[in-house]
Amino acid sequence: MDNAPQTPAASETERLLDIMARLRDPDTGCPWDREQSFATIAPYTIEEAYEVAEAITAGDRDLLLEELGDLLFQVVFYAQMASERGWFNFADVARAVGDKMIRRHPHVFGDMTIATSADQVEAWEVYKKRERAERAAAKGQQPSALDGVPPALPGLTRALKLQRRAARVGFDWPKHEQILDKLAEEFDELRAELADGDKSRIADEMGDVLFSWVNLARVHDVDPEDSLRRTNAKFERRFRRIEALLGARGKTPQESTLAEMEALWQRAKSEERAAPANPMNQPR
Repeated sequence: MDNAPQTPAASETERLLDIMARLRDPDTGCPWDREQSFATIAPYTIEEAYEVAEAITAGDRDLLLEELGDLLFQVVFYAQMASERGWFNFADVARAVGDKMIRRHPHVFGDMTIATSADQVEAWEVYKKRERAERAAAKGQQPSALDGVPPALPGLTRALKLQRRAARVGFDWPKHEQILDKLAEEFDELRAELADGDKSRIADEMGDVLFSWVNLARVHDVDPEDSLRRTNAKFERRFRRIEALLGARGKTPQESTLAEMEALWQRAKSEERAAPANPMNQPR
């Protein structure tokens, strides 16, 4: 380390790295932490990323602080395991992403001029395409427009990314009405398979319906994963409100009629519409 004074962020980063090293110490570390591998930690990383998104959806700044820490710890965990193998360390990770951000923002760190967010998105994709082509060439592979879309992504998110990549090379419907027609076609095919009862074919057609729905979301600049996550949260809030309102009447959902619960659903819906907006979803 050099003799320059550390910033608070640098100091806390060093402390976190030291904690991780001690947790992984082969003699005095935590038995659970010592036995983990890249493969066993990966599911926790995905979970922590979703918990960050949930904290944002909930508008809970204290929870967001905690969840961002948990997500950062995942990066520290991977870096420690890589360092133990002599591959790279946390500083290498930070340097690599810093270099990449500078490389992909020449309008900020260089002489290029990019005036709008849309122009930046286009330029970003050019940089990423070049980097993917270089990686493919290094491996002796034929580059594809679909390279770099991780198979482990959630289905809706991966569908969106695949469609965006295909659209950039011209494989796209010019009008959203055509996607609606395709969606209607897929529903008809699903309806036919539901009548036949073949579960495998039903699953295939349901997938086609979802894929077409994602395509419709894409052309309207809606993230389907975020859209469904918001609806899941909305459903949970409103159903819990139904349970609370029924509980105040000394009843449970099982003791109520569908019409009664639907009326309470509409009440919960009206209450939500009158509530203030989530400040985390507002622009700065």
